[in-house]
Amino acid sequence: MKPPKPRITKPRLCWKWAPRKEAWEPYHRITWRDAGKRKERLILLDWQGNAETLDTLYWACEAGRHDTQKTVPLYTWGEAIRTWRADPRVQGKLADSTKRSYRRDMDRIMEKNDVKDMRRTSRQAVRAAHGKLSSTPRKADKHLQTISLLWNYAKTKLDWPLGENPASGIDHYGPQKEWQPWPEWMIDKLPASPLNVRTLAELILGTGQRPGAAVTMTREHFKGEWMDVLDEKSDEFFETYCPDRLREYIDALPHTGKHVLAKNLTQPLGYDAVEKQFRNWRKTLGDNARPYVLHGLRKLAIIQLAEAGASDAEIQAVTNQSAEMVAFYRKKASRKKLSRSAQKKRK
Repeated sequence: MKPPKPRITKPRLCWKWAPRKEAWEPYHRITWRDAGKRKERLILLDWQGNAETLDTLYWACEAGRHDTQKTVPLYTWGEAIRTWRADPRVQGKLADSTKRSYRRDMDRIMEKNDVKDMRRTSRQAVRAAHGKLSSTPRKADKHLQTISLLWNYAKTKLDWPLGENPASGIDHYGPQKEWQPWPEWMIDKLPASPLNVRTLAELILGTGQRPGAAVTMTREHFKGEWMDVLDEKSDEFFETYCPDRLREYIDALPHTGKHVLAKNLTQPLGYDAVEKQFRNWRKTLGDNARPYVLHGLRKLAIIQLAEAGASDAEIQAVTNQSAEMVAFYRKKASRKKLSRSAQKKRK
């Protein structure tokens, strides 16, 4: 007569009777769908009658760390990325800046989907990931483009048995409106903004960095009159002069961690968290503030430098912007400066 089945229950735990051992054996059940058909795999958990051992083995299976799960599955996102990066036929045709650009997006894909089978990626999942990045449309479209690139590469160059590209047919957000430099009245409102918003705004204005780079600055990046600034495109730091206003502002901030905008002692606040605070604050300023985003402060930094009489080379030494971008915003600065001079002459 069989003894009663153990009363240990978990979502994917099942018990089977082993006649030879005359004992109940626990299994971890894994299910998936392949070509519309439900498939199942059972992993025997050698618990040796110990509930704690069973718990350890069960959660190892849940995390994919059980000994029987350690073989790397075929057709994974991680394998596609590693092969693409090592393929001389691809890499030989790409500029270094393009490689760096794709590396950032591919690293994000690897972080969550390294051993995930590409064939199990649905269009709904890709669309959801694209939508989640909607607050940064360019980043969202680049993510979609990277998925499509990897899928086409694996299917056509590696002959992997992949179906339709899940990124095809999903509308891109497309080219975005030019980021507008903030007007003076909005800058005047900054002292009353949330502390994190004002701090990020001061960092962008003072360094000329992109918001994503400014939010990760540490106190060690500030060295008296000098500071280390990150150029996100080249993923390299360069040393530049720190203006008095920014230096004095940073010195007056409370020390809450390694970073200027600190989440805790060692981590920075995420850009999304500060950007959300910014959007909530912007709503309080009325409809006139709606066109302006944090990136517009970088454009304002160029205009302020140009209006102060800085040359194109001097502006580039601060912001590391391209000559074309500096010339574009210098034109705006010159127009403002000349119009003020002209209108005052009418008096």
